[in-house]
Amino acid sequence: MSDEPSWEFYRSFLAVLDEGSLSAAARALGLTQPTVGHHIEGLETALGVPLFTRSPRGLTPTETARLIRPQAAAMAAAAAVLRRRASAGAGAAAGTVRITASDVVGGAVLPPILADLRRREPGIRIELSLSNRAEDLSRQDADLAIRMVAPTQGALVARHIGEIRLGLFAAPDYVARRGLPGSLADLAGHDLIGPDRDTAAIRGVPGAERLNPEGFTLRVDHQVAQLAMVRAGCGIGVCQCALALEPALVPVLADDFAPRLPVWLVVHEDLWPSRRIRLVFDALAAALQRYTRLA
Repeated sequence: MSDEPSWEFYRSFLAVLDEGSLSAAARALGLTQPTVGHHIEGLETALGVPLFTRSPRGLTPTETARLIRPQAAAMAAAAAVLRRRASAGAGAAAGTVRITASDVVGGAVLPPILADLRRREPGIRIELSLSNRAEDLSRQDADLAIRMVAPTQGALVARHIGEIRLGLFAAPDYVARRGLPGSLADLAGHDLIGPDRDTAAIRGVPGAERLNPEGFTLRVDHQVAQLAMVRAGCGIGVCQCALALEPALVPVLADDFAPRLPVWLVVHEDLWPSRRIRLVFDALAAALQRYTRLA
């Protein structure tokens, strides 16, 4: 057991994989380059295989490095869960809670909610993971998840919060320049804002099949950036109706395109007895219910 590589070696290994060089990995970890180099050499010695080939352009992972990356990543995830679980006792209103949400919910909806939560519960620290991919709560990728689809995994506590209304919107100056389309077919003559490669994001919107992806003249996968483009007058895009209230955007074809997305708040059942989890869960549930009623 004394020959087992230190977890720090694997952490440096993952950082070099992600960053591509010892110096970049050292900056990301807050370590010195020689320390990271020592970790990589120690791991290679312990495993008995080279993990990187050196070149003037940096470090290239070997086949072995690529093969063991999932296990190293699982170790990193387990270490993060351990730190969160041990951050305070189960009965304490303190410690770390990791929340996962889509980029637009996390970037545009949650900030004031979390600010209010921090004012009321200063002992609770929040980690916010923004991803349009549903993180696996069974693997403890996050403690709480805000999802726009009903959860299907077992061993979860889930609450249906309500529905978020969506619509097509444009900025007032865009409407002043280009006018409003009279029908969905007329959208072909307008600047449409939509996803680039993440076409699943638009497919998940009910009724979005009536929007031709080939007609998107401005493409970006980040939904907060899409919202910023709409607000800047770049074109017409799908937006949560509550986010269109301030600053005020102009609804487009509201009678023809008015989908709704369900909102679910989900936690793994093992975490349900934790006081800090329940405090954050209840605060998010109440605030998100108010949000769904705004428009």
